[in-house]
Amino acid sequence: MKAYYAARAKEYDKIYLKPERQTDLRAIEQWLAPKFEHANVLEIAAGTGYWTQFIAPVAQSLVALDASSETFDVARSRLAGLAVPVAPVQWLIGDAYAIPQPTQLYDAAFAGFWYSHIPVDRQREFLRGLHRVLKPGAKVVFLDNLFVKGSSTPLSETDAQGNTYQTRPLADGSTHRVLKNFPTENQLIEVVQGIGKDPVYSAWPYFWAFEYTVVA
Repeated sequence: MKAYYAARAKEYDKIYLKPERQTDLRAIEQWLAPKFEHANVLEIAAGTGYWTQFIAPVAQSLVALDASSETFDVARSRLAGLAVPVAPVQWLIGDAYAIPQPTQLYDAAFAGFWYSHIPVDRQREFLRGLHRVLKPGAKVVFLDNLFVKGSSTPLSETDAQGNTYQTRPLADGSTHRVLKNFPTENQLIEVVQGIGKDPVYSAWPYFWAFEYTVVA
């Protein structure tokens, strides 16, 4: 996965150019930012900073975590080009399953298009590791794709654990087997049971969002 996203860094943002998704994206951009006003935010798998650019102007501070330094080159350039002031941003290369312990716990966490890449049997593990660096009552927001036939990359494989996969080509001619799950609302609610409260599921024609607060 890390090698795939490093190789895809310069062409990743093409996914945001699909014409049929533009109405959804404009709506989500407006929906997302207010959730992080004045918060000390951890963004998981920040990548090229597409969503960072909407959170950083309203946050108190932001730590952007990603496994790929190549994507951060794009992200830094994107934020530097904004016409509005942004919160201090720390670009942190690291593992989403082993998040570095901060000196001060975060008020909120966001992950865009990351949750779908977590294997089913590691979802709870990831959440527990995330909660370790968050304050009790912190807000968590996940944003990801719905599977829409004709717009989404077709699924090419399902394994014994129920994980689904896509075969994705890159401009250099290479193809990559990428884990891409599409959880239901009930599955998301179930996975945070006992460790998260007040779950809210939202959906647009091409995307879903799931938010909850961390149990003390």
